[in-house]
Amino acid sequence: MGQQIAQTLSNRHGFSVDAVSHMLTAVYNGNGSMAQFSHPEFGGSGQWMAGGMMMIGDMFNQNLKYRVSSLCDDCARSIAENQTGTSSGVFQSQSQSGGSNYQDQQAGGGSGENSLFAPDPRRNWWPQELGSPSASGSQNQMRYAYFANAQRLAVATGDDVWLYDTLQHNIGGFSQQQSGDGSITFTSQFGVVPLSSLPVVSRNGVEQTSQMAPAPEPAPATPPVQQEPHAPAQQPTAPASAADASANPNDVFDTLNRLGGLLDKGYITQEEFDRKKSDLLDRI
Repeated sequence: MGQQIAQTLSNRHGFSVDAVSHMLTAVYNGNGSMAQFSHPEFGGSGQWMAGGMMMIGDMFNQNLKYRVSSLCDDCARSIAENQTGTSSGVFQSQSQSGGSNYQDQQAGGGSGENSLFAPDPRRNWWPQELGSPSASGSQNQMRYAYFANAQRLAVATGDDVWLYDTLQHNIGGFSQQQSGDGSITFTSQFGVVPLSSLPVVSRNGVEQTSQMAPAPEPAPATPPVQQEPHAPAQQPTAPASAADASANPNDVFDTLNRLGGLLDKGYITQEEFDRKKSDLLDRI
């Protein structure tokens, strides 16, 4: 049935059967509402989303853009008419720029298969005790399967299958750097996060001790810096009496009255009184 539909859509839209088959698969993997594709007849890599969003590599070719969009709409309609199972929860791998790469996406949680497509021979490569993934997909030579309820993420690279603890992340997509170290990142409610930040649970079924770097410890409280006591500003040598520091006339006369009282009581001599009196009067 899938071959018949591909042939019909090929005749209708003027694309080859191979190109139409590629688009059917892309739309199906996008749960019938979106597609990420890469085919020369479609201007290279592109994206489609039901409701009008359409991007192709040959961005200024409006005629091709319209034809590809119409094909995507017909693919979605054909898949819906021949759907024998249901699925939910679209899982989208992020498109990359630069270089050549292949990626697809699948929605998990379904019960049943679409009669248009043969089963994927690579299915169920993850640990079987995890059951059915919430979402799965592939990108370049990497495959991944996300199990939201179990908080686990399975990643296959070459012959190795790694199982990660997803912690509090609600994973929504993957991307892989096409330049540099080719590192893998994923997106969650916390933003873009490197895959290497997740604890490793097992490799090929063998439990692993997590090699995650420990969280940085809070820096110890820095003791307050002992400030050297400031030497008091050098003041002019104070006279024997506080009265000598005043230059206010009223204060001078008050001081003289107090000095007179000291003289009357014999606490100071007449000579001392006269010297202080002369000094204070010079300040007025």
